Amino acid sequence: MDLSNISSGPKGRSSRKRVGRGPGSGLGKTSGKGHKGQKARSGYSARAGFEGGQMPLYRRIPKHGFKHGDRFPVAIVNVDTLNARFEDGATVTPELLIEMGLADATKGGVKILGRGELTKKLAVSANEVTPGARTKIESAGGSVQIISMASAQ
Repeated sequence: MDLSNISSGPKGRSSRKRVGRGPGSGLGKTSGKGHKGQKARSGYSARAGFEGGQMPLYRRIPKHGFKHGDRFPVAIVNVDTLNARFEDGATVTPELLIEMGLADATKGGVKILGRGELTKKLAVSANEVTPGARTKIESAGGSVQIISMASAQ
């Protein structure tokens, strides 16, 4: 099969609408445009969302909220969660936290917060760590490594 033997079928191509060719055609006189008005004139075109001067819908509905262009949401995990779910001497990574269901996979990565106590020695690597969480992890004998977002993705 090639372009020379393609058919459009029995109703594939309809003849074009010939307007302004007398009353017998059904589209004579005003050519289907009605009587007068802006839309009956030649060259008429309205921009998208234009409602004839009425306040358009996108301006009528209330606006609220704010999305910061440079900020990404982060998944948070607290120190007490790490203490409950990991064994002493474990290595904690963002991939492992997501795999275990402790954090969601977000664009901002994983942030460790300092709620609760930590009694186990953990090697924590995360995208962000609060100063309180860092203090608790290091005082328990663990280590903290910050991963940049470029290497996390």
